[in-house]
Amino acid sequence: MSGAIQPRPAPARAGLSIVVPIYNEAAGLARLHADLAEVARNLGSRRALNCEVVYVDDGSEDETLAVARALPPAGLDVQVVSLSRNFGKEAALLAGLDHARLGAVVFMDGDGQHPPALIETLVAHWLDDDCDVVYTAKAHRANESVTRRIAIKAFYLLLNWGARSKIPEDAGDFRLLSPRAASALRQLPERNRFFKGLASWIGFRQKRIDYEPAPRSGGRSTWNFRSLMGLSLNGLTAFSVAPLRVATMLGLLLAALALLYGVEIVYETVVYGESVPGYPSVFVGVMVLGGVQLIMLGVLGEYIGKILFEIKGRPVYFVAEHELKHDVKSDTKSDVTMPDAAE
Repeated sequence: MSGAIQPRPAPARAGLSIVVPIYNEAAGLARLHADLAEVARNLGSRRALNCEVVYVDDGSEDETLAVARALPPAGLDVQVVSLSRNFGKEAALLAGLDHARLGAVVFMDGDGQHPPALIETLVAHWLDDDCDVVYTAKAHRANESVTRRIAIKAFYLLLNWGARSKIPEDAGDFRLLSPRAASALRQLPERNRFFKGLASWIGFRQKRIDYEPAPRSGGRSTWNFRSLMGLSLNGLTAFSVAPLRVATMLGLLLAALALLYGVEIVYETVVYGESVPGYPSVFVGVMVLGGVQLIMLGVLGEYIGKILFEIKGRPVYFVAEHELKHDVKSDTKSDVTMPDAAE
């Protein structure tokens, strides 16, 4: 079975599934797992909450998968889902959601920058304050460049322009979804997924928690300018029609300017007898209009590409291997391994 083709109900068992997409995180994965196991033990003793962690290996090129397979199921069950290739973070998040067996779901990164200790705070807001979506956001961006901060501000302004459901600024993928919120997210059938937007769109009672990201536990980030631009374009085209509105407004503005310029030329010719401006003005006008038309075609092409991808109905991901290891204190001791399975 592949990525959210048909609605699925929430898992019947109560508890918390922690979904961690991983890509080339071999250096810090063992430390992260130890921290998650400690959190699970605390939740078990203080909240009587069963926990599991679902590691989704998104086609790592290092020893990440081997490290994940060796992680002990101490304090929580461990699932290792290995995708057949690198499908991207959004697909890995969906794979983790599909394989989560317990009621509530926490999404977090595998690089150690999302502090595992904060999970207990998210759970407290879920259980004590009856919140369905508890999301985290960076407390500030003082350590980032001015250019990056301006670009992020512009992205959220464009993304939320005219949107009925606003996406909180600076919100990340580190968030908790209650059982009914996770069930609602599973019912969304689209394949061009933008989890930040979808988690806000489903509604329910939501709460924001500010936090300070920790340094990476190991390795280096694979997010470069190109990949960030791709993610931004995917988010805009998958969750907003703002680029189409900008293209429409730009076209109207240029048409108005061209009309005014034409009126001015006619006026100067009739009243003052001046000749119509020659080659330079025509050349500049053609270049500007041609550039704007290409931009509009590019925007339309992005949306048409998304429509084509949806119509084809290809699975969002394929699973090459799935392993489930139960906690040593669980009644069920057996491991389940399914190699080379397409799900």
